Amino acid sequence: MSAIEENQEVSDGLNQPNAGKPPRNHPGMRHCISQASLAGTSALEPNTVMLGLKSPSSDHCAYVPIFRSGSYSEMGPKQYMEDEHIRVDNLKEHVDESKGLLSQGAYYGVFDGHSGVDAASFTQKNLLKFILEDSHFPSMVKKAVRNAFQKADNELADTKSLDRTSGTTALIALILGRTMLIANAGDSRAVLGKRGRAVELSKDHKPNATSEKLRIEKLGGVIFDGYLNGQLSVARALGDWHIKGAKGSTGPLSSEPEFEEVVLSEEDEFLIIGCDGLWDVMSSQYAVTIVRKELMLHSDPEKCSKFLVKEALKRNCCDNLTVVVICFSHDPPPRIEIPRTTRRRSMSAEGLDLLKGVLSDI
Repeated sequence: MSAIEENQEVSDGLNQPNAGKPPRNHPGMRHCISQASLAGTSALEPNTVMLGLKSPSSDHCAYVPIFRSGSYSEMGPKQYMEDEHIRVDNLKEHVDESKGLLSQGAYYGVFDGHSGVDAASFTQKNLLKFILEDSHFPSMVKKAVRNAFQKADNELADTKSLDRTSGTTALIALILGRTMLIANAGDSRAVLGKRGRAVELSKDHKPNATSEKLRIEKLGGVIFDGYLNGQLSVARALGDWHIKGAKGSTGPLSSEPEFEEVVLSEEDEFLIIGCDGLWDVMSSQYAVTIVRKELMLHSDPEKCSKFLVKEALKRNCCDNLTVVVICFSHDPPPRIEIPRTTRRRSMSAEGLDLLKGVLSDI
């Protein structure tokens, strides 16, 4: 696949509609506390890292984002904690300078496990390593990420020390320079805070989502009461080999990630990524509004993540909770000034009578 084809796939993905969870009018985010050791990265090509991703336009060319993050997680009312997450604010610390990583980069991910923590823990520790080791990185980043998802999925089937029935969702944000690639398989969610407006960068892969339902039924799967084959509440996941069957077969449960790509600008203030426990009880816009308000008070993404988790628990969340907040500036978000209009508006007598008539009929 050529770099041009890769870019075309990404552009097509940007035009796909979002599928929803509870009130998705507005975006939100999530956070967790675990950092994976990233050893043994190799096989990086000495090419510029931006090939295969959108090239930032000449507009705002002077803008250079910085990366600082915080996370928070709680077990919630469940008996076990199966969420994992990772935060890497400086990707260069994990890649040798001779490997060709010319741009400043960062990497973040949340992994919502089920049927045990094996799959989530393995994916958290190894997915970035698989990306960096792939022969297509950094010339074709999207393909390298897709291959890494597939490799992690296969390793979960082949590693005898891991439970084959364990599974996990996977949502990552890989940032190189100003270009941010979101890759998602499952029902975690990534939401961009853009001057106070929530922009959802991932779709929730629920079995009842229209596109997922069509895919599942086409491949012979069935949906019972919102569960894939009556067993799983997500339509995409890594692991779960007791459902997928033999390796190499194409079944209704997919590990294929969906991509969204963004070139960051000065309007992009922060990113929220979180597991579904947050989005089950909170809209994306509400989460963005909370984070922006908190950042204006203390500019601490760790406190913002904790605030979101605590707020979700107050709303009777019944799942594990993990949230990561990533800021793209050292400074807190600026206050949004709404210009006042000097134009006076009035209603005619005829219009006023009409309005009174309408109200009297209610």
